[in-house]
Amino acid sequence: MRMDRPQQPSVVAIECVAGSSKAEEWGGDLLQTGDVVEEIKIGGSPAVRSPFKGGKSGVQKLLHSAFKRGDTSIEVRVRRCGGNAAELQACIVPHGPAGRRQYVLRSIRDPNYAVGFVDRMESECIALQGSRSSRVVCALSTCKIQDGYVSYNWEKKMKEFLPVSNSSCFLSMLVLPKALDPVASRYNSLEDTLARANAWLVASQISGVPIDFMDVQTEALLTKISGETASATVNSGSLSDLSSLANASLYGFEDYHGVDIGVVKAARLWYTPSAGELAVDIRLQEGDTKLGFAIGRTEEGFIYIASVDETDDEAAASTRSGLGVLFRQARDSSKLLVISRVSNEKVLPWMVSSAGAIRCFDTISLSQKLSLHRHALKPIRIHVLMWEQASADELGRCKPAAAPSVRFPPLAAELPKNLVADDSSETWPG
Repeated sequence: MRMDRPQQPSVVAIECVAGSSKAEEWGGDLLQTGDVVEEIKIGGSPAVRSPFKGGKSGVQKLLHSAFKRGDTSIEVRVRRCGGNAAELQACIVPHGPAGRRQYVLRSIRDPNYAVGFVDRMESECIALQGSRSSRVVCALSTCKIQDGYVSYNWEKKMKEFLPVSNSSCFLSMLVLPKALDPVASRYNSLEDTLARANAWLVASQISGVPIDFMDVQTEALLTKISGETASATVNSGSLSDLSSLANASLYGFEDYHGVDIGVVKAARLWYTPSAGELAVDIRLQEGDTKLGFAIGRTEEGFIYIASVDETDDEAAASTRSGLGVLFRQARDSSKLLVISRVSNEKVLPWMVSSAGAIRCFDTISLSQKLSLHRHALKPIRIHVLMWEQASADELGRCKPAAAPSVRFPPLAAELPKNLVADDSSETWPG
């Protein structure tokens, strides 16, 4: 007659739920999976020792009762092979993934570290404790670096760290591919678009605009296509067709609803002022009959100070602001005094259409705006592009730009202090 081997009594053991920030649970100081729970002490209540009535369920009832009465401080003492002991001071927290009325313990020293309770045979606990080396290797192979979201005060940063509040220092020109027919069903190649962007940059520099090349990239613009355009551009998805798209300015695909979508490849040219931007404050006074400067626009779309009235040194607002000094410095350096912003709003060209026209600002409407400032006696702040770096002595007279990428402009010794550093036809404002 075969006799059944007597079943070992189960014990309440530790189960590691979440590792510590430094993986200290593998070092011996913290509780580990397989440790046998010997004693639990919750708050000021008497300690409860093993064996625990009801096993894991009984322990969870104790945790639930303590959590309900707001007593979440807990101390746990465990034993290991060889008679070694360890303790944990923690707090009781709900563990939603395990179900209702289930709790885990989070270490007070490291809140990332959490353990739970489980029913196990003592032999299983001994085996787990003996397999620590293999388990740590297994944990290493399955450990993943987690990601997440952190809040960021964008409004504060954009106000404090930008030379012009809430406005970037990044300047770019978007060049669309040239259309080969009136309905824009066919376009020149990507190489042609890049060549046009390059020509615009070089022509701007030669005309005296103080800008430097930063980067160029292709930019995909979606459009709806049909008819012959769709038939010619929508490919079957074969990998052999991909090589033909490398220099194409237009290609297409069919979406889930059978609509033919076209992708137009434009070129975005990034550039920067040669030496940052300079803010000039033009302050108006009673009796000002003119601002004292004329504006023009280059073929590439840049608005610039075309001339300054130098007939009377103190009559015009532009003379008091030091705009005349800057104009002469630019002229002596064979540069244009380009206006980049008016009242902190960018007035630089920003796009080349598929027909080849440059999208830029109008000098007449800008002159009207400047004249209205004079009539209303409202000060005007304009930013101009600079061409040389300022010295340390000159920087002391300027308001430092917050962004490190913005370089400071030069200021002559006679430059008035109301200049603030922020890193074609002629039109005279009235």
